[in-house]
Amino acid sequence: MTDLPVTMRGVCLTGHGDMDKLDIRQDIPVPVPGPHDVLIRVAAAGVNNTDINTRMAWYSKNKGASEDASWSGQPINFPLIQGADVCGHIIAVGREVSSDRIGARVLIEPCIRESNGKILDQPWYFGSECDGGFAEYTVVAARHAYKIESELSDIDLASFPCSYSTAENLLTRANVKTGERVLVTGASGGVGSAAIQLAKARGACVWAVTSPAKSDALRELGADETISRETDLTVVPGLNSVDVVIDLVAGEKWPQYLEALRPGGRYAVAGAIAGPLVELDVRTLYLKDLSLIGCTVLEPEVFNNLIKRIEQGAIKPIVARSFALEEICDAQSLFLKKQHVGKIVLRI
Repeated sequence: MTDLPVTMRGVCLTGHGDMDKLDIRQDIPVPVPGPHDVLIRVAAAGVNNTDINTRMAWYSKNKGASEDASWSGQPINFPLIQGADVCGHIIAVGREVSSDRIGARVLIEPCIRESNGKILDQPWYFGSECDGGFAEYTVVAARHAYKIESELSDIDLASFPCSYSTAENLLTRANVKTGERVLVTGASGGVGSAAIQLAKARGACVWAVTSPAKSDALRELGADETISRETDLTVVPGLNSVDVVIDLVAGEKWPQYLEALRPGGRYAVAGAIAGPLVELDVRTLYLKDLSLIGCTVLEPEVFNNLIKRIEQGAIKPIVARSFALEEICDAQSLFLKKQHVGKIVLRI
């Protein structure tokens, strides 16, 4: 610990609002690991919807009020270092953690159940209720730092934690099985493109909703069929035609997702980029015996399963572009255009 610098580069979110709230600083104190923590030198960190949603207070149900603007419905403590996707190396450990872990390359599980040596009553999200990876160093409970053995680059690996664990969790919660037909909305984004690969790894047939310009890229990832966003889903794929809907979009077309489900089908959701308020005909829900599943907190087995799939080469990273940490505003601007496939990653 004596060789570590006292301060570090990083991006501090200073409040809710536009990109002027992102303060690039050189004088942030390097965090000190507690007894059960590890200190990680961050190599790369992915950009996600949650970074922007938190900055804009999108999670608030009180018209953008600050008192409920985090994942957990609690106020954000500013300044905050965001960044849920982290790949880096352990460079120091707390006194209760084996020194054998020093030097390991790790991915951080973004759904945090332990912080400051205590089990949390309600899970946090890395970079939301606690500081994340948009800085040279970060600290996390040792249990959430997973060693990864892979020939992939740090930038490639940083594309996995948030999006792929969200997708794996959606498929796990929905209990997707071999031979089932799965409809994925928002299929060209980080979570959607991950869901395509992970559903195919389970032996499912995947229909991906996307723009025509991105269809070929999603077919290369494994999508069996692609559907234009403007298509009436009650026509294609059709009424009662899919077993599972993996939804990241919601919005006005939401009733069509339930109509497309077969009786007994499962709908799993982890996003609402087209709008969080939807119209539900309860008769569709109960007459078709549908299951609606909200997915935020990762099931305990999800992240370890994801690590195994990465190490086995069963899934591949999709990095659209990388930026230097200091170019975070450019990275988020490109991210918001939604013209890319896969992930945007910051080089730390």
